[in-house]
Parts: sequence; C-alpha cells; structure tokens
Amino acid sequence: MAPRILLCGDVLGRLNQLFKRVSSVNKSAGPFDALLCVGQFFPDSPEQLEDFTKYIEGGSHFPLPTYFVGDYGVAAPKLLLQASKDSANQGFKMDGFKVCHNLYWLKGSGKFSLFGLSVAYLSGRKSSSAQQFGTYTEDDVDALRAIAEEPGIVDLFLTNEWPSGVTNRAADSDIPAGLSDAAGGDSTVSELVQEIKPRYHIAGTKGIYYAREPYSNVDAVHVTRFIGLASVGNKDKQKFIHAISPTPASTMSSTEIAMKTTNTTLSPYTYEEKRTSPMDSTKRSSDSISDPQYWRYDVSQKRQKHEAGHGDKLCFKFVSSGSCPRGEKCNFRHDTDAREQCMRGVCFDFLNKGKCERGPDCNFKHSLQDEGGRLPSRRPGSGRSKECWFCLSSPNVESHLIISIGENYYLALAKGPLVEDHVLIIPVEHMPSTLSMSSESEIELSRFQNSLKSYCKSQEKEVIFFEWVSVRGTHANLQAIPIPSSKAIMAEKIFNLAAQKLRFEFVTKKFDSISDGRKFLKAQIDGDSSLFYAQIPGGTILLHHVEEKEKFPAQFGREEEVIHD
Repeated sequence: MAPRILLCGDVLGRLNQLFKRVSSVNKSAGPFDALLCVGQFFPDSPEQLEDFTKYIEGGSHFPLPTYFVGDYGVAAPKLLLQASKDSANQGFKMDGFKVCHNLYWLKGSGKFSLFGLSVAYLSGRKSSSAQQFGTYTEDDVDALRAIAEEPGIVDLFLTNEWPSGVTNRAADSDIPAGLSDAAGGDSTVSELVQEIKPRYHIAGTKGIYYAREPYSNVDAVHVTRFIGLASVGNKDKQKFIHAISPTPASTMSSTEIAMKTTNTTLSPYTYEEKRTSPMDSTKRSSDSISDPQYWRYDVSQKRQKHEAGHGDKLCFKFVSSGSCPRGEKCNFRHDTDAREQCMRGVCFDFLNKGKCERGPDCNFKHSLQDEGGRLPSRRPGSGRSKECWFCLSSPNVESHLIISIGENYYLALAKGPLVEDHVLIIPVEHMPSTLSMSSESEIELSRFQNSLKSYCKSQEKEVIFFEWVSVRGTHANLQAIPIPSSKAIMAEKIFNLAAQKLRFEFVTKKFDSISDGRKFLKAQIDGDSSLFYAQIPGGTILLHHVEEKEKFPAQFGREEEVIHD
C-alpha cells in the first residue's frame, strides 16, 4: 500500500490551527503516515510563541511524524541549538534532528527514505551571509548536486523557497491571481530541481497555493509535479494543506514511471534558458565572477563547452570524490593533482580560485601541502588501485553507499550488511589497516566511532567495532556492527566461544576510552604479522595475534554466530 503523506505550507507557529485541520483531513481521508512542512515553520511574532512552545515542551502533542525545512522565526535559534546539542542527534542524521516527540528538523540538505519514498530537501533561505540557522550554504547545494548524480529517482523534493521560472509554459488559466505580482523565486532551487528531477517538488513562502501541470524533464522519462502551498490560517483562505499518496518509484515498473497525462508541458526551466539572449548570457558570465561559487551550481554555464572559457574551472565532483559520472562530457577540469590536495585537507575554493572568502571560518587548509609546487610523495601503502573497491578514485567504488567523507576517513554502508545500519569506516588513503594510519588521523576516527555510538544509543543499540589486519591486506576497513543493548553483555562471551572453536584465546584488555584502546592496538603492529581485534561495548578490546602458518578465517567476526546470541 502506498504511503499517505500530508504536505503543508508555512506553519508560522500556528500549530493549533494546523492540527485542527490535520485532524479533520485525517478523519475524512486518513490515516496519514507523515506531515511534511515547507516554508517558515516557527512563529513570526512573540505573541504566538506560548502556544507553539506547549507542543515543543510536551504540553500538547504532534499527532503524527512531522518534518520541517523552514528553520527560522521567533525562538528558532534557541530551540534548534538545543536540538543540535542533544546526544540523540549526534552523528549522521539525514532523516532529521529530533526536536521533540514526532517533530523532526531537516537541517541543511540531504536525502532519506520515508515509508519507502526517497525524500530530498534543501532547508532555509538563500543568503549571502553565513548563518547557523535559517539559511542554506554552498556545501548544502553541493551535497544535493552529488545526490542528483546517484542512481534512482527522488520521489519528493522539499524546499523552503519557490524555484524561479516555474510558471513558464504553464496555462495562464491555472496561474492564481497575484502570483505574477509575487517576487521571483530562488534561481538556485530552479537549477537544483533540474538536476534532481524529483517526481514532486513542494515549496512554501509565497503565501499562495499553486499546483502546476506536470512537466517533462530533460534526460529523464518521468514527469515532475510542482506544488506551492499557502501559509496556515491565511486570510485569503488559500489551500495550505495537500494530501498525496505516491507509490515509491523504487517499486514501480519502467512503464509506470514513464506515464504522462495529457496536460503535461515541457520543462519551464529550459524555456527560461532559451529566453536569455546572447548579450544576457555574456553579462551573466561576467557577473558570476562576483559570486565566487556561482559556477558550481549554474546549470546553463555547466552545459557550455570547454572552448567557451570554463575549462579552467575544477570539477567539484571529481575533486571531492575522485570520479565524475559525466566523464569526458563534463565541462570542468578533472585534475588529479587538485584531487590529491583536496584529500590532504586543502580548501576547494583555494585550489579553484586561489582564495577563499570564508577566511578563518573555513575548516580547510589554505596552502598547498607540499614544497616547491610538487605533490608530496606518498607514504608506503598509500598507492591507489583502479581495481580497489574502497579507493574513492576507483571506478569500482560503490559511491551510492557512501554516507560521509572526512579528511582521513569516510563512512559507507556495508555492501553485504550483516544487520541493519552495518557500516564501514574506511581510510581515504589506500592503507592496509587503520592502525597504520597517522596519529593525527586518530582524532577523526574517534569522532566517527563516537558519533556512531551516539546514534546507536538513540536506537537502544550498542556497537561492536572489529578489524582484520593482515600482512597481505590491501585497503583497510573497520567494521561497525550495531547490536541490541540487551545483548551487549553477551558480546565477549560469544567472541570467546568462537575463538575456542578455532583453538585460540583472546588477549583481553579494558580501557576507559576509545582513544586509549587505539593507542594500545597501534603498539601491537610490527608490519610482519597479522592480527584481529574487536572493540566491544564497555571499553573491552579483544586481541589475537595471528601466527604466520595459522589458518585464520578472513570472515571471522562477520560470521553469524559471532555477532548474534
């Protein structure tokens, strides 16, 4: 059965009015599985704060899972800062930061699965100044560009702002009165929606209800439906809540995906591009110099050829991940030296333009990590193989499984997971073990591990980390296996029973912190022997040095009886 979803425009803190309407719709056409809110979610005046706060503090209740992207308004910074610091929200929360029971903040940008539906989002408004809440960043835009290149179809795309040009090619009779008088939409949103090509695009902030005819996408067989929603309790009584029940694209046949209605139009955004005269295009190109990041998400510029003068710009996708699905068709430069520098923590803007406008607020390095303009030589074992599944520069890397990329490590879902949320912590460099990594990288590794532990704790689970360090190892991966908290006390016993079957005993050590345990482990490697270790709940480390002629199974630790009671 297809999920039943309610969509809502700007809430403006009017939760009593909203849920009165939700209750009515739920009785007549429900039950519904979730409520997705676009536009400003928080109150626009202090007078509305008391009723709003009752819901946040538990005096009143959100009747169904509610998600929002408009993270601004009265009291937004205070409440969202509290949510950010909550231990349950530490780690990787693409599916929303929990603010209170049944309320989730979709921060920045991302993609997650909701009742089988693929949901992408861009939170907040466009702004030239960096703010902690209420605006999206260039990094948020870049993340969505990467998502757009992943396989699969996005079912729903939630944005705070309307896209510019969405009414182009639409029937005049369908455009509501007053819409032409409203301010133009966000050009970045219109550029992103062309790349993401969602089946539904939902936006708020204009105070007007508008359901556009479906339009065709360039280089895709399915259509997109745009829905703009009015604000809750608006004086003109325009529609602010809308119900849909879409079948997830992942379960549909190619024939079903490609179906079009008779009122389907061409894309409104290609019309916008064609309306731009050659003189306007020239002006736009020169103007883009004043916007240091504009080229990174300007679709019209990306379609121009290298000969048009854009071949000197670096491809963000290639530099950040080591590959670009556009290949030779990409209009930007695939520079392996820049890729190496990026992996060493050098700021992309510095590499691309020689400067970074973020200055001291930037978390990356603003100098080349070498002397004499030459890339530093690699450490032993850091060479990359095109055949390696884990090297980000390899064409064989399963990029759709990657969750997060740091300076020294990246996090990915296991291709053959033992349990739900089974992930791997993998060195960015081609190294044989995490224990052979530099001591500086241990800080980042500990952050990954602690974030995973915090996330699992919120799911009433604990994490077992283990690694097989072989003298013949290629690219290291540290396995992270969630287990129910109720079974954590059995973990050591189960590992010891598995060891007895192979006729060896673990060396057992207990440490107060992950970092102390890692220091002990790093002291155990000599480069001439193999070892297996597991970090189990409670700070205990189980270690086994594998003798040269010992028959030790490479899949030890992944075996079912080791992980489960």
